[in-house]
This record gives sequence, C-alpha cells and structure tokens, in this order.
Amino acid sequence: MFTWLRKIDWALMGSIGLIVAAGLVMLASSAPDLFLKQTIVAVVGFSIAIIGSLIDIRPFVSYRWTLLTLFMMSILGLILVHILGTEVNGAKSWIDLGFFNLQPSEFAKVTLMLVLAAFFSRRHIGIRRLGVIAGSFAYFIVPALLILTEPDLGSALIFFGIWFGFLLVAGLPLKHILASLALFVIAGTLAWSFVLRDYQKERISAVFHPEADPLGVNYNVIQSKNAIGSAGIFGKGFKQGAIVQLGFLPAAQTDFAFASFTEEWGLLGATIVLMAFGIMIYRIAVIGGQARGNFYKFMCLGAIIFFGLHFMVNLGSVLGLLPVIGVVFPFLSYGGSNLLTSFVIIGIIQSIAAKTAV
Repeated sequence: MFTWLRKIDWALMGSIGLIVAAGLVMLASSAPDLFLKQTIVAVVGFSIAIIGSLIDIRPFVSYRWTLLTLFMMSILGLILVHILGTEVNGAKSWIDLGFFNLQPSEFAKVTLMLVLAAFFSRRHIGIRRLGVIAGSFAYFIVPALLILTEPDLGSALIFFGIWFGFLLVAGLPLKHILASLALFVIAGTLAWSFVLRDYQKERISAVFHPEADPLGVNYNVIQSKNAIGSAGIFGKGFKQGAIVQLGFLPAAQTDFAFASFTEEWGLLGATIVLMAFGIMIYRIAVIGGQARGNFYKFMCLGAIIFFGLHFMVNLGSVLGLLPVIGVVFPFLSYGGSNLLTSFVIIGIIQSIAAKTAV
C-alpha cells in the first residue's frame, strides 16, 4: 500500500529537515512571532516535496506549450508586482495576499530552471552556436530586467547565475565563456553608471573597505562577524545570543540567519547545518547521475546551481566576503516564498528520483 514511500530519497529529505529545524529553532529564539508562520509553510513545503514523488513531470516537458505557459505566468507575476506590489525597504518585490506575502521573483526562478533544462536538453549539442546561446539568453533577460527594476539586485544576479550555470554544464567552449564574462563586465559597468542606486553601490564598495563606516554601510556585516566570532564551539545557548537578542544584528532572521543561529549554537551547530547542506547537494547530484533522460539530468544540475548560488552568496555576505544583496540561506532563513520555491524544486527532484527507482 505504501510502496511509493520507498521511492522517496529520505537522505535528501532528512538533510533538508535538519536545516529547516535549525531555522525554526533560530526563529523560536529571536522572533517567536514568525515561528508559527514559518512552521506552517515548512509543513506545506514538506508535503509538496513528498507528493512530488507521486507526480510524473514528463507532461510538463513533453509539451512545450506547458512550459511556455508557466514561463508567461511567471512574467505576468513579475509585471503585476510593479502594479500591485507592496514597497519594503525601497523595493516592490512582494504582493500582499493578506494571509501570505507572495514574491513572484522566487517562483520565476523555478520556471526559468524548467525552461532552461528543457531548452538545453534538446540543444546542448549545438551549444557552440550563437543562436543557441542567444535563445537561452532571451529566457533569462526578460524576467531579470523586470526584477532589476523592482529593484532587486540580489534576485537578478541569481537569475544570471542560473542562466550562466546552465551554459557551463551544457558544455560552453572556453572562448565563449571568456566572451560571456567580458560582456558581463561591460554590463556591470553600465549598470554601475546607470542602473544601480547609491545604497547598492555603497554595499559593493563596502566589501573592499570592511572597516569603513562601522555605524553605516558596514554595520550589519560587522555585527554578523561579531556574532559568529563570539559563539565559540557550543554557542551561547537558546535565547542567550546577546547580539541577536538585543537587536544589534538587523535582518537576523533573513539575510543573517546563519550568523543568528551560529551565535547561539556555536561552531558545532554551524557545522551540522553546513554538513546537512552538503549532503543535500550530494544526494541531488546522485539522483541526477542516475536519472534517465537529459531533461532530468539538467534539472538536477539546475537545482545544484540554484541552491549553491544562494548558499555561496548568503554565506559570503554573512562573512563580509561579498556584498549584502538580500539573498537568503536555503531552508534556514525566514521567508515563505523562498521556502516554498525551494520545496517545489525538491518535489521535482523527488519526482525524478522516483522515476529512477522504478
């Protein structure tokens, strides 16, 4: 009766469960009012991931109009956020649904991954052709520009990372990689001059001057490093993290969730979270290696790119190695849209794992 349960990759789900549990413990300590909301979203998310093992995603890839419809719906969501969106910290990135703040850019990441996985599964052999690269670029640039004008630099860079990551795993030749990087540098220079706002420029510059303006642009990162550095091996204990509990660390539940958790649970707790994340990535790679079909393999690679980008950018921000651009730690940070998006991706991975187990 429950033979389908054997098709679920429980090692993958267990590693994610550890990270989610760490995030909930962090919220229970530093923001109890957000604990229940995140718990509800987590329960829904785990259900989506489990149900994913029962769903055959082949119809979504066999018919191009299905993926195109999903892609157009995500574009519509990004347009609607400009019209109906609620402005928070100078950015219109959320639509207030009353019971839930929807962030369309998070769900657009999933549709971009699905579209690019389907695109490259059919055309990776022709990756040397300019037309193939340009075709994939068209899927990336439209949502990226809409997100950049919210403005949400962090999500726009994640979109670029997903697209460029797919190019790399599809076998883009070295000369094309160098040309793409050159174009990215040119685009970055133009964005610096005409697109980025002053506060965004300050955050980027702060990486190269970590001790400058300790009460201004570098304040968050300095407090984050203080929280991590003072934690010790076992941490300060539940509700005992002075930097977080006294409100010295802004965005302690979102951008700096890892620092918030580490202050109270120390090097040991941080290591467990990092090991769980590593196991999650490893299991996705194993599922991708065993998958039958190019789309499934590309989708697993896309999931690794997605989670890996969020992880590296968030951890780099927390440690002061990268600018703080509002990218969260997967499954650990507070945020309903990102958490649900992450579980939808895991649900797709579980569907692929179930097909492999047949």
